[in-house]
Amino acid sequence: MRHKRKNKPLFFLLLSFSAFLTACGSTAGTAAPSPETAASPSSETAAVPAVTADYTSAGYRENTITVNSSEKVTLTPDIAEIIYAVRTEAKDASACHQKNTEDVSNVIELLKSLGIEESSIQTSDYYMYPIYNYSGNTQRITGYEASTSLTVSRIPIDNLGTILTKSVEAGINNIQSIAYMSSQYDEGYANALKLAMDSAKTKAAALAEAGGCSLGNVVGVTENSSYSEARYTDNALSAKLRSQKEELMSTADAAGEFSGIMPGEVEAEVNITVEYLIY
Repeated sequence: MRHKRKNKPLFFLLLSFSAFLTACGSTAGTAAPSPETAASPSSETAAVPAVTADYTSAGYRENTITVNSSEKVTLTPDIAEIIYAVRTEAKDASACHQKNTEDVSNVIELLKSLGIEESSIQTSDYYMYPIYNYSGNTQRITGYEASTSLTVSRIPIDNLGTILTKSVEAGINNIQSIAYMSSQYDEGYANALKLAMDSAKTKAAALAEAGGCSLGNVVGVTENSSYSEARYTDNALSAKLRSQKEELMSTADAAGEFSGIMPGEVEAEVNITVEYLIY
């Protein structure tokens, strides 16, 4: 009995040392797996890449700040667009059409002689319909009316008065609209975009400072405004020109040119959304 009691502590010591060696071996095996183990898809080591965190798919994203900015640049119009019509009446359809065609040809030749390029002249509408007399109980056709609409674009503002007067003299008796535009619109729009970016940065910097952050680089820009050439329609002048030929000529000045042309201003306006990093 004494002999067994003396060997019992030694037995437990050896057992503890064996367990320690087993644990180290397990750790070492994990740190340096054999080629067979690394190649096995079922091993613990092969599963390690799948545990690597994907911050994007997990919903993680860098901190950003988003601001909206609008700016506009005022431009002085230097070109105009006129939409006007030539109307004719005649007893029969053939004569009406022929007369209308002749008047339109005269106007086109006049515009070309005044420096308007042929590519700037477009026939935008044409119609002819019968004129009825409803007196009594019988509907009778008493004649025909034909009208051709012409759109004339890229007219220099300085020539507008002369062109209006000469066109009326050539047979145009219905002005539908006059619009003023700027040939510098592209440049003005680009400048407005630059101003909008500067304004956006100022806003973002103020918000970042208020939030105790530092402003980083731009990570996204969205142009919300649609690019379309700005124009200003002179409705007052158009209304004056929608009158009879005699009234139009009475508005001409002493030099025989139409007065009262005030093109005003047009604007190139932009709206953007800009996203910045913040730290």
